[in-house]
Amino acid sequence: MSHQPRITFGMIVLNGEPFTRYNLRALYPFAHEIIVVEGAAPGAAGVATPDGHSRDGTLEALHRFKAEEDPDDKLQIITRDGFWSEKDEMSRAYAERATGDYLWQVDVDEFYHPDDMRTLLRLLANDPGISAVSFPTLTFWGAPQVRVDSWYLRLGNAEFHRLFRWGPGYRYATHRPPTVLDAQGRDTRSLKWLSAADMARRGIYLYHYSLLFPKQVVEKCDYYSRAEWARRSGAARWAEESFLRLERPFRVHNVYRYPGWLEPFAGEHPPQIEAMWAEAVEERRAMNDVEALLASPTYRAGRALLKAAFPLFRLGSTLWETVKPPLRTLAARTTPRLYERWRARPR
Repeated sequence: MSHQPRITFGMIVLNGEPFTRYNLRALYPFAHEIIVVEGAAPGAAGVATPDGHSRDGTLEALHRFKAEEDPDDKLQIITRDGFWSEKDEMSRAYAERATGDYLWQVDVDEFYHPDDMRTLLRLLANDPGISAVSFPTLTFWGAPQVRVDSWYLRLGNAEFHRLFRWGPGYRYATHRPPTVLDAQGRDTRSLKWLSAADMARRGIYLYHYSLLFPKQVVEKCDYYSRAEWARRSGAARWAEESFLRLERPFRVHNVYRYPGWLEPFAGEHPPQIEAMWAEAVEERRAMNDVEALLASPTYRAGRALLKAAFPLFRLGSTLWETVKPPLRTLAARTTPRLYERWRARPR
């Protein structure tokens, strides 16, 4: 591939405001095409319209962008009345229409620095054997100058699989985790895969604004509390106690079973995030409590202690993953009723 690779950006979105137009603007210069699938899976019924659409103006924002900011006819909008069966079906809807050399999955709250995108496109052009790219993530909480970290993220869950070689016979297999199979049925990450560690060495990160606005967090947590795969029945309570009121300052990541903490971030953000933040004044969370927390010597000490303890937790977690399968098998055989009750417990 001696030419600039053609990138199909694929996005599924429900209630993506205020991110929608800013994300599309960020992707547009690098896109061969942008395919957006709008709508809801059944688990998101509580934050969708009765016919399965966004209720915050996302669909209108997409059509407005198409009419006013799409001179090269790059944007395709896919939607329908009624709920999609799951996010797998939504992702396949854009993948089936992709005509680029690469399929780059993007969530509406995920952004990259433009220079990093240019670097990556040059890398793909110079090495057409690259079959998949995953990214390290920086996750932001309440404001762009505050980042959240946690044991959950450090266990490998900050690596997002996002970019895949694409061509005739390729297939989008699953959304969790995002997986693309080539024409021979091989996982593209089993071939020439650039991992999150590879990208981190190049200084390329995915900027994840998943915990930025109260409305956004409350809606996500409503979905997580209902979605069977998430098993987070306490997600709505977490949003109220840990995000809106900051009553549990060491459980601030939304996968709340693991300790998490906040820390200041002084780096530069992608330009379209800077533009969005300047305009989205009314959507913001008040940050006085966070500023006081970050200034607290006690909190800084607790944060340092959690970071220092993580290697021991990771070692214990690795050992547990080794012994867990035989223990589960033993429990299922010897005490099947008790085992099934344990599996069905709320999380």
